[in-house]
Amino acid sequence: MQETVAEAQEITEGSTMEKQPQDSKKGMAPREVPPAVRLLLSMALMNVLLYLCLGRVFTSPQHSIGNPRDCPYGHFKIGQMKNCSPWLSCEELRTEVRQLKRVGEGAVKRRWVLAMPRLILNSWLHVILLPQPPKVLGLQVFLSEWKEQKVALSRLTSLEMKDDFLHGLQMLKSLQSKRVVTLLGYCEDDNTILTEYHPLGSLSNLEETLNLSKYQHVNTWQHRLQLAMNYVSIINYLHQSPLGTLVMCDSNDLPKTLSQYLLTSNFSIVANDLDALPLVNHSSRTLVKCGHRELHGDFVAPEQLWPFGEDVPFRDDLMPSYDEKIDIWKIPDVSGFLLGHVEGSDMVRFHLFDIHKACKSQTPAERPTAQDILDTYQKVLNSLRDTVMSQTREML
Repeated sequence: MQETVAEAQEITEGSTMEKQPQDSKKGMAPREVPPAVRLLLSMALMNVLLYLCLGRVFTSPQHSIGNPRDCPYGHFKIGQMKNCSPWLSCEELRTEVRQLKRVGEGAVKRRWVLAMPRLILNSWLHVILLPQPPKVLGLQVFLSEWKEQKVALSRLTSLEMKDDFLHGLQMLKSLQSKRVVTLLGYCEDDNTILTEYHPLGSLSNLEETLNLSKYQHVNTWQHRLQLAMNYVSIINYLHQSPLGTLVMCDSNDLPKTLSQYLLTSNFSIVANDLDALPLVNHSSRTLVKCGHRELHGDFVAPEQLWPFGEDVPFRDDLMPSYDEKIDIWKIPDVSGFLLGHVEGSDMVRFHLFDIHKACKSQTPAERPTAQDILDTYQKVLNSLRDTVMSQTREML
């Protein structure tokens, strides 16, 4: 580029030098660029600048969330930290973490009844069957501070729920990745877990957040489709996790499903609640059941519904088990919520119609994999982005 400019300057200077004698003889003033030519040059320059900027306007946001995989196992890095730090110990949690205020409570399911003899279990279900599983508010979450970093401290308050608490901790330790909330430390003696704090809260707050004036610039179909891709990426990660094929069982309705995920400050999604992730093993024909009560509604997959009709009372021992394809059934509903009703979202829904229809197949084996869905989402994003960019260029 510099060589071309230099050559142009030399040619211009040469031409000027050749013409100088004649111009000086005639006494003519240097020729000025006509206003019309200057206007055309300005318009051309503006078009070039707009063309270069279009890529930034229509390119999906790149989420630079902290990735625990950048650190060795048992270490973390959040915020502006340059170096990885080991998971904090009991002593460090007690002395270095300062609680600021309580920001939430967690309802931990009672699972002790599952250890009872099957006859007693069935009798209990028949006599006092509840619309919701018995729960205990056994977890409190505190906004806290560690070395000037805002963090979330979760504390178990009901010791009878400790097995579930430890199971969730084990899942959190084993599944650390950019798809899962970052673990900073834990203390089994004190029943505490420290994780990265995300001030925007759970994914269920998405609409309220995007309605705020300071977030209007990201309330677009491009950003919302990227959120849907984040969600499907998490499901895909769980289905191909280091532990095997895991099923997100805490997802029997849309609000409950959304509450399992956190919205980060740069508008990505991470899984947060990992205490109900049973393992599917197709080779050994090990399937799962999400809970031990009867489920209802269109949100859950057909195979999760009681198959023997209203005339036959529900019995957990007769309820068939199922696999990870129940997560696939729910993807269109969650994505529909994430896409919202902004300008362009109906266009996105139209292009996703076929893949979402496949997700709703009554036969689980005919549903696509999470990776298939993710690939389709990416193709739709690329296609629509290119179309919008092309249309915008034609208007210039």
